[in-house]
Amino acid sequence: MTTPTALATDEARTRLHELTIIDVRTPGEYAGGHLPGALNIPLDRLQRALPDIRHAAGRGDVLVVCASGARSQNACKILAENGITAATLSGGTGAWAADGHELHRPRSASRATWGMERQVRLTAGVIVLLGLLLGLVVHPAFQLIPAGIAGGLVFSALTNTCGMAAMLAKLPHNRPRAADLDNTLAALRNR
Repeated sequence: MTTPTALATDEARTRLHELTIIDVRTPGEYAGGHLPGALNIPLDRLQRALPDIRHAAGRGDVLVVCASGARSQNACKILAENGITAATLSGGTGAWAADGHELHRPRSASRATWGMERQVRLTAGVIVLLGLLLGLVVHPAFQLIPAGIAGGLVFSALTNTCGMAAMLAKLPHNRPRAADLDNTLAALRNR
């Protein structure tokens, strides 16, 4: 059976036992709560996991999940470009939780990391405030910084991409340890 492009939360819930679920959020976001049975392979590490995902797709349907659906759509495009059919969860883990479905949290999670959208909002806000302050105190040219952030946010909305999120994903607290990713790929191979 070919998996449709997107699954609603209720349909995904009834099919959990037959799906290989890949969560493409950062490890911190994943630790904050994920679908039962989901494996964490951050979007920027997807290329490394392609052989294992292809193997899993040969055994059954693959569901790709993120916070809201944007990163999982990007992941599905990457997978499709590599001959792997996958579906995305409509609305992501946010919709899953809003529909009353349980999110699993690892016991080993020592601290919760903010979701990527929250990290982006904080970073954008700090840069805008800093640019305005510098524009008032140092030189008016610094007001171009908030204008640049505003332009970036508009571009982000129009293209459904986020360069700031891509940069923030490279910070150490948003990166999986090599051993964690290796363990995840081993678990994917053994499914």
